[in-house]
Order: sequence, then C-alpha cells, then structure tokens
Amino acid sequence: MADASSVEKNASVTPTIVVDDEKELARMGYKQELKRDLTLLQNFGVSFSIISVITGVPSLFLYGLNTGGPAVMVWGFVVVSFFTILVGLAMGEVCSAHPTSGGPYFWAAMLSEPKNAPLASWVTGWFNLLGQVAVTTGISFAAANFISTLATFNTNFVPEPRITIGIYAGVLICQGLINTFGVHLLKYINNVSIWWHAVGTTAVVISILAAAPSHQSAKFVFRTFIDNTGVDGVGWSERASPAYVVVIGILMAQYTLTGFDGSAHMTEETHNAAMAGSVGIIMAIGVSAVLGWFLILGLLFSIQDLDGTVNSATGQPVAQIFLDTVGEKGAIVLMVIVIGAMFFCGVFSVTSNSRMMYAFARDGGFPGHRLFRKVNPRTQSPVRTVWLACTLSFILGLPSLGSSVAFSAATSIATIGLYISYGIPIALRVVYRKRFKRGPFHLGPFSYPVAITACVWILFISVAFILPQANPVDTQTLNYAIVAVGIVIVYSLGFWLISARKWFIGPIKQIQADEMSIDATDSEKDTKAAQVSVEQKA
Repeated sequence: MADASSVEKNASVTPTIVVDDEKELARMGYKQELKRDLTLLQNFGVSFSIISVITGVPSLFLYGLNTGGPAVMVWGFVVVSFFTILVGLAMGEVCSAHPTSGGPYFWAAMLSEPKNAPLASWVTGWFNLLGQVAVTTGISFAAANFISTLATFNTNFVPEPRITIGIYAGVLICQGLINTFGVHLLKYINNVSIWWHAVGTTAVVISILAAAPSHQSAKFVFRTFIDNTGVDGVGWSERASPAYVVVIGILMAQYTLTGFDGSAHMTEETHNAAMAGSVGIIMAIGVSAVLGWFLILGLLFSIQDLDGTVNSATGQPVAQIFLDTVGEKGAIVLMVIVIGAMFFCGVFSVTSNSRMMYAFARDGGFPGHRLFRKVNPRTQSPVRTVWLACTLSFILGLPSLGSSVAFSAATSIATIGLYISYGIPIALRVVYRKRFKRGPFHLGPFSYPVAITACVWILFISVAFILPQANPVDTQTLNYAIVAVGIVIVYSLGFWLISARKWFIGPIKQIQADEMSIDATDSEKDTKAAQVSVEQKA
C-alpha cells in the first residue's frame, strides 16, 4: 500500500482521457449519465473493500474450524486464491474490451452469437443480481452479528435472532442513506476504507500475536484436520469421506474472495476505464489474497483453547480469540476495527449492487425497470436501485430467524450467483474467441488457457457449494443455496420462454434509442425499433 500515492498520481485525469472514456461509452451505445470522477486507486478500492478479507474470514471462521479445520482453512485459501486470480485475469480481459456498469451481463451479450445474445445476457444478469443481493446480505448480516457480539462484552445482553435482524435492518438503512445522500463523499470514504482494511487487518494480526500468552504449533496450523459437520456427532468425513469435507470447507476462502466485479460495475464512473477496471479487479484479488492468508495464520496461531474458541459463549470464535489474547478492553478495540471494515464493505457492496441493477433496468432486464432505471439528477446516482438492493438483501436475510445454517447458505448463494455470472461471459469468450476484440488489457497467448481453467474452476465451486454442509440434513440444516439458485434458474428460463424472449433484446443502445425519440423499453414494437443489431454491437 506504500505506492498508493504514486498510483493516485499516475491515475491523474486529463481532458483527453475524459473524452476518450465518453467516446468508448458512446461506442457501446450509452450516454454518460453517472458522474465519472473515480481514479484507478478508487476503482481498486471498491473491489478491495467488497472483498474485505477482514469481513469474509471472521464471518465464516467458525464454519472453517468445523469444516476441515486449520489445514483446510490455510491451504484451501492458497488454492482458492490461485484459481480466483485466474478468474480475475480472464474477467479483466473482457472488462477492458467492454467497460460498462452492466458488467458480466453486458459482456455476455457482446460475446455471444447474435441470435443467442439476449438469452445469454438475460441469464447472466439474473445470476449476477442474485449474487449481488446475497453478498450484500452476507456482509451486512455479519456486521449485525458482530455488533450483537460486541454488545455482550461486560454486559448481560443475550443476542436473539429477532434483535440481530433489527440491527441488520439498521445497518442496511445506514448504508442505503450513505449511498443516497453521501454519494459525493463515496470516493473519500473509499480512500478511508482502503487504509482501514489494510492497516486495520495488519494491526489486528500483530496485536493478537504479540499479546497471546501462548501460540499454537505449526503442526496444528498447517496439518490439523477437523470435522465437526455432524449435528449428531457423525460428520461428513465418516458418512462420505474427508475429501467431501475439504471440498465444502473451501467456502470460507471462496466467499472471502468474492465481489471483485465491483470494479467492472464502477467503470462508467472511472477515468481511463478500459484499463483501470481490469487492473482494479486483479489488484483487489492479489492484495486481498496476501492479506487474507496473513489474517488466517495470525488468528490460528493465536487460538488459546480450541474447544473454548469453537464453543465460545460469544458465538464468534474470532471474538473469543480477541478476548483470550488482548483482554476485554483490547478486544473491544479490535472488534470495532472489524465491524468498521464490515460496514465499509457493505456500503460499497450496496454501491456496486445498485449500479448493476441500474444498468440491468436501463436495458429492461427486470420487472419495474421503468421505475428503477432513473438516475437522480442532483446526485447523478441511481438512488432507487440503492433502496431496491437494501430491501432485497434484508428479505434474503430473514431465513436466519429459523435456520441454524442460514448464514453459510447465504454466503453460498452469493458465491455461486456471482461466479456463474463471471463464468458465462468467460466461457463465451472461449467458445467465440475469434469474435472477441481485445481492449488495452489482454493476456496474449495465455488468454485461452487462463479462461478455460477459470471456467472449470467456476463449474466446480458452483456444484460444491450447493452440497449439504451439515449432517444429517433436515429443515434446520438444509443448505438452501440450492433453493435460491433453483428459483433463479426456473424464473429466468421460465419467464424467458413465456414472455421475455419476445421483448428482451439484451443491452439496448441508449443513444440510438434517444435519437429515434422513443422509449426503448416501452413496448415490444419500440424495443425492436430501438435495437441495433448485435452484429454491429460486436
């Protein structure tokens, strides 16, 4: 992070770059409606803040300890980081060619055969929307859980699901208000968030390692396998195999390294977007991978009593580690650092979420699109989709009132939804590679093998994270990720066959629609009139 000032300096904007960005957006058929004032550093900061290792790792630390233990947490994070960087490289290449806030669903249309472009765009958009909503749910619900845990320190407060849901609603409202009235401050909040995450994570690790009365052995951290997936004592390693536990155990790592499409969704607000969006994606993954592994090692080495940590009265192993190492007062400080990071993470998740919904609504992609495609003229931001994002995220968090595994299921939904939406355009780029026109960022001869490997990995995790996580499976332990993913598949394909195929044409060239003086999504007739052939788009 020491080079942040130089990055900022190098990202300084000239009038020529501004004009080029607007020309590139116009080439893709869109007007410059959003305020373009983000630099490379700030674009990176959005994805870095959404990935937020100090959110993802503590959120699923208990899940990781029970599902594979330290060995799977440590080495799983290394393996997941490697493949996630490949996904990011493949995405960065596509983002450079098509830097628009629509992100994956726009890319899918541009990379498909013309006759299949609307369907590819439709399905990708719905999976991206599902993932965006679910990741906001996971982030903000984790913040609510940690606030509830902090409230138990030196008090008689006992967290209950209904109270946590209330705190969760309050967190979402605050994040929505910042994205509504503080949009002009987002770039400054972004800068604070970058340093909060980097310095805060480092401070947490150094504090607990330095203050810990004793440290776990290297054997414990790097080689200990634990299977506590059995509700009745019989875990998946016994019922199935240890390999099954390893596969479902990498959820902590993969969920943590999720959300880097935020850089793509912010490209219409970023200078030199064709390069900055791609570099922002890859930088965010790389820095987060190093920082995340550092955090996991620090927490594992600092565990004082494994059983006491797993079965902590606080309900959060990370909070127990803080209490056991730095004492109650120190733990309060470290919890504030973690909660602050989670809040920043949620703010920018709502930002990214709302931009994706705005772009999808702009192209008529979901019910009520005429309402949600509007941009507030004063703030130059999509305020309506900000509150749509908050509302849907709150609804997705409600199952936690009656399920013991609801949170891990929500993180599975986020991971599957987002990665499928990443994988579709990458796969199309492989299948129709001769149609692909590179942007300024490209991988040269490595492009094809990197993209293929990324697709295989995404297919693997999409299956792995709908598998049962606790044994036996019942109404309390069901991984309802498969239900949410199934609903999106049935809805998107069913609605497509029944209705959407007759009127949804994929990304609409806004500029040409305006020139023809029509509303490009008012009717099937007008939609077809506004359409520019996908051959011309591509």
